[in-house]
Amino acid sequence: MHSFSADDIPQDWRALLGNYFETPEWESLNTRLQKEIAPNLGNIRPEPQNFFKALALTPLSKVKVVILGQDPYHSPGLAQGLAFSIPAHIPKNSRQFPSSLRNISKALALEGFGNLPNGDLHSWAAQGVLLLNTALSVELGEAGSHANLGWKPLIDRLISALAQQKPNLVWMLWGGHALSKLPLIKLGKNQLILQSSHPSGLGVYKTSQPFLQPGAKASCGHFSKANKWLVQQGLEPITWVALSNKGNEDPPQAKLFS
Repeated sequence: MHSFSADDIPQDWRALLGNYFETPEWESLNTRLQKEIAPNLGNIRPEPQNFFKALALTPLSKVKVVILGQDPYHSPGLAQGLAFSIPAHIPKNSRQFPSSLRNISKALALEGFGNLPNGDLHSWAAQGVLLLNTALSVELGEAGSHANLGWKPLIDRLISALAQQKPNLVWMLWGGHALSKLPLIKLGKNQLILQSSHPSGLGVYKTSQPFLQPGAKASCGHFSKANKWLVQQGLEPITWVALSNKGNEDPPQAKLFS
């Protein structure tokens, strides 16, 4: 059985966190998680070895964009350790496919990138998009069930240190929970902070900063704005949707920011 430990966090991210692992907050998180995992391993998502998958797939040196989620999907077969991402085999027309991903796909299409082929966002992580939940575990069927186990001090420390150490990042803050991290992000220099409602459910439309305009007539433009910013900083833009095979009408993305 996998045992949760600091060794699960890649060395570069451990270094960023500094003396966090010597604090009572780390001891509390470690102790409380072990108590949750030991008798209940089959009901914890993602599996403990994937708690820090976002950090493993996106090294600190490569981070360009940060998308903050809340906690992992609590339905069976969805959580991967990457915010918003689900396995590629989940059909887009199925009830399993989350509304947040449907609306993300709509936004991408409205911005000219084309629709997501599926809900697997590993390709984003590989390009420097940190898909970070603010709680890294959950119990099946119980949304937010691990939110108070002690993840907050760890994630807050990581967010503030990342913002201060790396200029020129793009932050996509969707919904009130992500927006609560704004004071931490503002500690950094030259950060592009994009704000909107959360892309899930009907709330996507119902704020002064909607993720999608009513009727899905327009997007918040975050994906285009992020790429424009990255190019301005001399960085490669993100390929949000894989370039299409010949015959598909999705436009080549490189031309959108040239």
